[in-house]
Amino acid sequence: MKKILVLNSGSSSLKYQLFNVDGDDYEVIAKGNAERIGIYGSFVSMKVGDGDKVIKDVALPSHNEAIREVLNLLLGHVLKSLDELDGVGHRVVQGGSYFDRSVLVDDEVLEKIEQLSTLAPLHNPAAALGIRAVKNALPNVPQVTAFDTAFHQSMAPEAYLYALPLEQYEKHQIRRYGAHGTSHKYVSEVAARMIGKKGKIITCHLGNGASISAVENGKCVDTSMGFTPLAGIVMGTRCGDIDPYIPLHIMKYQRKTVDEVNDLLNKESGMLGLCGYSDNRDVEQKLLAGDEKAKTAMEVYVHSIIRFIGSYIAVLGGVEAIVFTAGIGENSPLLRKMICDKLAYLGIELDEENNAKRGENVEISKPGSKVRVFVIPTNEELMIAKDTVNLIK
Repeated sequence: MKKILVLNSGSSSLKYQLFNVDGDDYEVIAKGNAERIGIYGSFVSMKVGDGDKVIKDVALPSHNEAIREVLNLLLGHVLKSLDELDGVGHRVVQGGSYFDRSVLVDDEVLEKIEQLSTLAPLHNPAAALGIRAVKNALPNVPQVTAFDTAFHQSMAPEAYLYALPLEQYEKHQIRRYGAHGTSHKYVSEVAARMIGKKGKIITCHLGNGASISAVENGKCVDTSMGFTPLAGIVMGTRCGDIDPYIPLHIMKYQRKTVDEVNDLLNKESGMLGLCGYSDNRDVEQKLLAGDEKAKTAMEVYVHSIIRFIGSYIAVLGGVEAIVFTAGIGENSPLLRKMICDKLAYLGIELDEENNAKRGENVEISKPGSKVRVFVIPTNEELMIAKDTVNLIK
């Protein structure tokens, strides 16, 4: 029996789950958040099993205090002693070309994470703070880092290199890294079990941030996000792939600064830029009410997804399964239907009854469909917990 704490550190927030591990059984016994770290009005919360959420208003000037307060909550409700913790797993966004799998944390690993902050300036520094905070609070508990980019390290050079002068890659590390790798790995493994083989699978992680991956025999061969999470399909507030001259054109003729263009592309574009709403639920509500901007935004969104699925069918030389996951992918029957209708030429027939289900692994294509389509709720925390258990052995 082991207890594993999984942490996901943001710049001003901290999400956590505590797992009770008994053999192959991973039970979430508590989960919650520390919010508004370094900001007025901070608090920590926790939910134990199916019970009520506990919320504690407390000053959280840094991640050290956030970790301490999370541990205090756990001690007050589910742990008798911190000695019960066997390991702590961390989600880290950017592992660069250094990490193709999860690793035990040591000083060298922590140094690499901090060095890679130039590639993930919002996420890697926060992860490093979380790791250091745990080290201060639990100096004898082993820590493991799981990298969002690790799963995509199996891509060949033709998939990850940009057609820039080669020194941009060799000296400045500019290449395709991808993101959401832990999610893509998890759902592709579940899908492989559901179809009875690893095969050729396209995974669609569709949330406010979104990416699509081509997976062959359990390995990622291509993915839509690039040097940063700005690339790929249309997202909630991100533009996805555009003509690379557009930012230069805007800077030159609209006199915008680098920071202003960065905000425009990352925070003011995507669905928000097209119709004024970044939350897909709002977009769908407006679409169904006849809003033309929302309709156009959804069509642009679907078209961008279809483009990547089509290109990945070519990359894979066929496809046996397509998977929808993450907030929108798991919870929007309308979007899934719009996409599957566009893919009917593949021999996909949508099962409307199954497509209406939520919160479970379900096949939404009818029996006999040439390409099978699944909805699989992602579970990145479970993957991190499993990697942590395997590494601390």
